[in-house]
Amino acid sequence: MTPVLSVRDLHVEFGTPAGLARAVAGVSFDLIPRERLGLVGESGSGKTTTALALLRLIRPPGRIAGGVATLDGRDLLTAAPAELRRLRGARIALVPQGAMNALNPVLDIRAQFEDLFDAHGEPRGRAARRDRIAALLQSVGLQPEVMARFPHQLSGGMRQRVCIALAIALRPAVIVADEPTSALDVIVQKGVLATLARVQREIGAALLIVGHDMGLMAGFVHRIAVMYAGRLVEIGPVAEVFARPRHPYTRALIESLPRFGPRGVFRGLPGTAPSLVSPPPGCPLHPRCPAAIPRCAVEPPAETRHGPAHLARCHRAEEADLAA
Repeated sequence: MTPVLSVRDLHVEFGTPAGLARAVAGVSFDLIPRERLGLVGESGSGKTTTALALLRLIRPPGRIAGGVATLDGRDLLTAAPAELRRLRGARIALVPQGAMNALNPVLDIRAQFEDLFDAHGEPRGRAARRDRIAALLQSVGLQPEVMARFPHQLSGGMRQRVCIALAIALRPAVIVADEPTSALDVIVQKGVLATLARVQREIGAALLIVGHDMGLMAGFVHRIAVMYAGRLVEIGPVAEVFARPRHPYTRALIESLPRFGPRGVFRGLPGTAPSLVSPPPGCPLHPRCPAAIPRCAVEPPAETRHGPAHLARCHRAEEADLAA
């Protein structure tokens, strides 16, 4: 199937007093229509930066240093500002992290939809817009009366649903959701994800969802992509990656999940994530990796294929002890 979004060799850098921090270093992936792709990794791995770069929302001192992100035959990373404004919301939309901060606190919900409609010139007419807003709010499980409220009058889950309704208002081809369930309790998380999945199916969009909860991703996405130190280290169908992880970092993330049954010994990775200004040579995980060999310290691993859609970057990806 032809990808709706194709990302190739994406690089994002941030200037710091210590030098250039390479927050995203050569990330490539495809997103096909109607699929849900989860982008996971610990804080600082580059997943949110990757997502925001697709919408050109990186602010100085950050900059997109290279790459291509093709949507509808257009490169989002080089599109003129006027064209980019037309594409945002209409063809690619964002469900931001932290709905309270994402919504304008001094405008009621209706006015926030009106701003979106004004930017894209549709629908026309006050009555038509009121009906569209009511229908959008109902599609995410909210009553039409919510349009008259201000963000502070809504619960966290309600605000997040409003953000989802704003994202789908113009029926985009791609939805980027940046940790849409952060700061919500478990029950509300489930409801928000169910809403996101339902409206995604209804409009036929592809969904890129950013998060760090492997357990949450396991039951929601079709494919999972694991990032470490700005690099994509493994990507594949979620069932296959969980059954046979090909990268030690992926396996460590999976082993961190709580399980029913006898309590085992917690095994974490020693140390911390490397500096993005001066990462270690070779594989960036090798100073922490329990499976590292001398080659890992000097040679960056190439991408290898382990099935039709399962890719990993590890010198020992084929070995049974990493895939058990």
